[in-house]
Amino acid sequence: MGITLGQLIELQPLQKVIINSVDMALYQVSVVVNNVEYYVKDNKGNTLTAHSPLHIQKLFDHIAYQHMTLRHSSAYDEMCGQPVREADNTLEVSFGNNSYY
Repeated sequence: MGITLGQLIELQPLQKVIINSVDMALYQVSVVVNNVEYYVKDNKGNTLTAHSPLHIQKLFDHIAYQHMTLRHSSAYDEMCGQPVREADNTLEVSFGNNSYY
C-alpha cells in the first residue's frame, strides 16, 4: 500500500517515519499511521526514494511525527551461503531531527 506526502499532511502527527536502507546510497520511505505501515509514493505513484537520509528528513520538515528511524536488513548471510536464520536480522535505530540539511 502507498500513500503520498500530501495525504500525510492530513494524518499528522504520524506515529513513525522509517527510512529504509535499500542500497549503499538509496533509501525509501515508509510511515506508520494507525499501526499500519505504508510506503510513501510521489505524485506519479512511484515509491519515494532519496540518496541520503538527510534528504528524507528535509522532506518531512513540515510534517509532524513522533519518531524517525533508520532501518537496514542485510542480505550478507544469503550472499555468502550461510544457513537461513530463524530470526530476522533487521536493524532499526532512532534517527532524530538533527537539522543538518
